[in-house]
Amino acid sequence: MSSKEDILKKYRANVRQKYDMPDLTDIEGTTYPEPVVQFIKMSESVGAQVIEIDKGRDINTLVKELYPDAKEIASNLPEVTIATRNPDTAGSAGELNGTDVGIIRGQLGVAENGCIWVPQTMKEKAVCFISENLIILLPKSQIVNNMHEAYKQIEFDSRYDGYGTFISGPSKTADIAQVLVMGAQAARSVTVLLMPE
Repeated sequence: MSSKEDILKKYRANVRQKYDMPDLTDIEGTTYPEPVVQFIKMSESVGAQVIEIDKGRDINTLVKELYPDAKEIASNLPEVTIATRNPDTAGSAGELNGTDVGIIRGQLGVAENGCIWVPQTMKEKAVCFISENLIILLPKSQIVNNMHEAYKQIEFDSRYDGYGTFISGPSKTADIAQVLVMGAQAARSVTVLLMPE
């Protein structure tokens, strides 16, 4: 018997009272009077920048203003005309290495934690993680209160093996010597553009 099995056997032997699993179907998460306001607050608390876009504002001009030194911009979104790389036409994920700005679309935002659901809608999903700076276009109308609501709305695109991820702010870690490092596993910065309805 392995040490893991031995430990579990000891735990089971000392259980005095057993409880049934709770019914999780009726759990309601926290709701907010203004989910958009809460989403912005939580996103900024984890290091993201959030910009509410006015109707008619040109995304390309804004990206140039935000990242004037960016040379390599990756996106497959039709409204992004300044892209120099397309994750749909890249031969491999490695071809996206050196991307200064990646621009993707989020499907829904979660007010309670600032997460954004990003389904894979491009051939090379590496653009979500390999870009130095990530811009996520998110429809303002697609912000839900909590993860319970989010999971009910998630749908996968069968063209991409059902992949998707939640992204919340820039990548960061303080695992080594308790020193905060930004961009350790993914983007150094995340900008969320809240698109008008």
